[in-house]
Amino acid sequence: MLLSLSFSLERAPFELLEALSKRSEDIAAGLDDPTLTVGSVVLATCNRFEIYAETGQGRPEPVLARVAASTGIDVAELATASSSATDHDTAAHLFAVAAGLQSAVVGESEIAGQVRRAHDDARARGTLTHDLEHLFRTATRTSREVGHRTDIRSAGRSLVRLALRMAEARVADWGSAHVLLIGTGAYAGATVAALQARGAGAIRVYSPSGRAETYAAEHDLIVVPQGELAQALSAADVVVACTRAEEPVLTAELLRPGAAETNERLLIDLGMPRNIEHAVAELPGIELLDLETVSKHAPVEELSTAAEAHEIVRQAADEFSASRAERDALPALLALRTHVMGILEDELCRARAASQSAASAGAGAGTDSGAGAGSGPGAGTGSGPGAGTGSGPGAGTGTGVASGPTGGDSTFVTADYEAALRRFTGKLLHTPMTRIRTLGREGRVPAAAEALETLFGIETQSGGPTHAG
Repeated sequence: MLLSLSFSLERAPFELLEALSKRSEDIAAGLDDPTLTVGSVVLATCNRFEIYAETGQGRPEPVLARVAASTGIDVAELATASSSATDHDTAAHLFAVAAGLQSAVVGESEIAGQVRRAHDDARARGTLTHDLEHLFRTATRTSREVGHRTDIRSAGRSLVRLALRMAEARVADWGSAHVLLIGTGAYAGATVAALQARGAGAIRVYSPSGRAETYAAEHDLIVVPQGELAQALSAADVVVACTRAEEPVLTAELLRPGAAETNERLLIDLGMPRNIEHAVAELPGIELLDLETVSKHAPVEELSTAAEAHEIVRQAADEFSASRAERDALPALLALRTHVMGILEDELCRARAASQSAASAGAGAGTDSGAGAGSGPGAGTGSGPGAGTGSGPGAGTGTGVASGPTGGDSTFVTADYEAALRRFTGKLLHTPMTRIRTLGREGRVPAAAEALETLFGIETQSGGPTHAG
């Protein structure tokens, strides 16, 4: 059974999401326990933290207890701030998340990349199952379909763009503003594109992990060397932080020395967990715009476009659930095919044996009937089905040719006969096997099993549906 556990800003305080994101590796390790889950995927985004797991039951309590043990957070607090779903509802939820329909900015494109990275991380840890692989592959495909078939992303909506739009009232001229970008991850690319679209020219980049030089070369940015972050901060008008660091990169201690001496600065924190310590907002001359603030100013979704996207998600979830349910019909399909093909092979074996016996008998008969004897001192001739000619004193030789359905073409006749019989069997099986698959997709596997037992006396190994629709 598929189970999802979701913490989002709708129910969970920002501090809780931040704490969960910081311990995501510990949580993933705790879930990798065969007594708890068969497989799991941990998804951490800007405004949500989610767990997708394949378990033997649909109750979230055991998973919540493991999360509590891995993080030290009270299980009651986790239960209050979370929502759970199973099977079909889990698929519908993830597909909506991947399509950006559950984001603070509806239709944001960055979320699809975060879902793919969570999928890749689980694959690298070896915690994917067949159903989880299928679930996340379908989520990515559904996200692309929503993007192609609707206009929900036509405006390039994202938290990055919303944050910069909110910053426009504080930045008089992006072209002359000194911008410092901290981070080189997925959000950094979206940030650079959004800044350049607003006319920002001199963008400097700093990477806590040391990747700034390569990233700057790829995006035509200015590198801030390791050890020169403090100077770059003092010279910046706008700082955008979007790293995957577990702890704040910018602290009050780092920014305090030059806070009163520099011009007013706008700091935009797009990290989860926080990249900028919240106490920084108390420093003079600094204004902090973080994800919590940006999310509160997210616009209301466009109803018509969102409705079309939700319909695509609904259809994808229905198809996903139907394909899983169809697998429950496999025992019935195999039982019918094995039964019919077994009968076919028995008949073909008998036909081959009969054909070989007839061919052997025909060959012997042809040789005997062709014996001709010559007599007398002269040439002798024989006649009959096997014409014999002889020469010399008393000499006689004979040759014979066997003909008929068991003669020289017997092998080819048997092959044609077998091919025709196999084609007939395939056509005979097509309709009932198609109907069994349909019954499986409808959750009616027991009806298929009952029909096979009634009509053919076939007992299947199916114990009924294993996936709830």
